[in-house]
Amino acid sequence: MAAPLSVADALARVLDPAAPLPAETVPLAQAHGRVLAEDLAARRTQPPDDVSAMDGYAVRAADVAAPGARLRVIGEVPAGRPFDGTVGPGETARIFTGGVMPAGADTVVVQEVATRDGDTVTFSAAGTPGRHVRRRGRDFATGAVLLRRGRRLTMRDLALAAAMNHPAVPAHRRPRVGLLATGDELVPPGTEPGPGRIVYSNGFAIGALARHEGADTIDLGIVPDRLDETVAAIRRARAEAVDVLVTTGGASVGDYDLVQTALASEGMRLAFWKIAMRPGRPLMSGRLGEVHVLGLPGNPVSSFVTAVLFLVPLLRRLQGRGDLSIPDEPAIAGAALKENDERADFLRAMLSTDAEGRLVATPVTDQDSSLLAPLGLADGLLLRAPHAAPVPAGGPCRVIRLPA
Repeated sequence: MAAPLSVADALARVLDPAAPLPAETVPLAQAHGRVLAEDLAARRTQPPDDVSAMDGYAVRAADVAAPGARLRVIGEVPAGRPFDGTVGPGETARIFTGGVMPAGADTVVVQEVATRDGDTVTFSAAGTPGRHVRRRGRDFATGAVLLRRGRRLTMRDLALAAAMNHPAVPAHRRPRVGLLATGDELVPPGTEPGPGRIVYSNGFAIGALARHEGADTIDLGIVPDRLDETVAAIRRARAEAVDVLVTTGGASVGDYDLVQTALASEGMRLAFWKIAMRPGRPLMSGRLGEVHVLGLPGNPVSSFVTAVLFLVPLLRRLQGRGDLSIPDEPAIAGAALKENDERADFLRAMLSTDAEGRLVATPVTDQDSSLLAPLGLADGLLLRAPHAAPVPAGGPCRVIRLPA
């Protein structure tokens, strides 16, 4: 029997056949969190003209080189209404923030140092050339590529794209993720479980995780441990045109673990089954035509941890993102860590900061993969490589922060 794959090798097999989904045009108001399929270039220059940065008076710097200058007011320049005339020697125009600098003027003197008397104004302070003027193109120029392909658009990016004069953007289609739970023992929340039954929970965390990563989710329900019903659910997933089918439970090879058999009967090409990690050893991956299949373990902790490590990078790849790796960071161990065996460990841990500002990762007391209460306490996963040496309390370690 072949040895279980390493986490890195398993992830490579999940990602290698995945390619970004096709692009679609997305209205800017709906584009938050979407991933650009093309570079986005400015369609205009910002600002399009030299404009005033303050309320005050547009002047020639030579006319206000010393305090006490007295000038004749020849007009007014509100934002959006440029002045048709020219400011000549001894003249000025009242200007407001955002107003286009009139011809002849090169400086703005703020209103706080101006005393107006009819059509004349006196300045108690000198002006300096170019003061309070925002030059044309100071922000960006037409043709400048300011947002790159593969970027997941932030709220700030939407403002920038709008200023660049894009009412819509080309973005990769959102992945459609089908969530299928299997097991005779499962009942939905709100149901009174009978003998031997448990309340289904995995799909709620995994669905939220998928949506957090930009996917749309489809609930395919809970199916009992019957081959015909499992096959029917898989066919429903294909009819719904899902890009990713995520199953929970039933992916092992016991008498009642029918997911692999059902998928194989429908033509799935198995990439792997079993990986050298804890929790999450019975993880399955394959392709069913164009559908990416991830068979997650049934235990809720194993299910969630493997979804973080494998489903998240897959969804990012399908959206054209470049940040596929789940980042880890240095920390110090809040408790002593034993020598590890041949599997990579992902210990649920509570994160805190010590008096020196260092990140501290303290494993929860009970690491059983069926326990949701300790998972709820955890902020991160403390990483333990295969055959890692013991680490004393206060020793170095690395952690992955869990999404909220």
